[in-house]
Amino acid sequence: MRWLLAAFLLTAAPAQAAPSYIVGTWFGHGQPEDKSSIYIDRMRADGTWQGEYRACSKGKSSGDQIQTGRWKLDGDILTLGVETVGGQFWPRTDTYKMLAHSATAQKYLSIGRNFVYTPQRVADDFKMPSCELTS
Repeated sequence: MRWLLAAFLLTAAPAQAAPSYIVGTWFGHGQPEDKSSIYIDRMRADGTWQGEYRACSKGKSSGDQIQTGRWKLDGDILTLGVETVGGQFWPRTDTYKMLAHSATAQKYLSIGRNFVYTPQRVADDFKMPSCELTS
């Protein structure tokens, strides 16, 4: 009987790890090449990610872009494995160092671009705002 219980325990699915603090929807301002742009990062518990980006100029949108891929958090290093950009296969890897985080805010540094991002947590159904509201 003990060996049956031991065999069951060895083959049982491992317990799910607690979701990472990064899971959720995050809204921020600024990109290295455009401080007036806005973005939403949707970090899902299954390790997938979607980034929505809007370039703003004088209160008007000058273009939207969606990127998709997978994310991984290892200690204080966040890795985004970008798979598509604008629906086209365009793989790359972006790496960030987490500087601070709370239930409502994050601060992380793009290692490749030396740019600090400071997004705020928003509701999962949050929609990209108008550039007029963010200018």
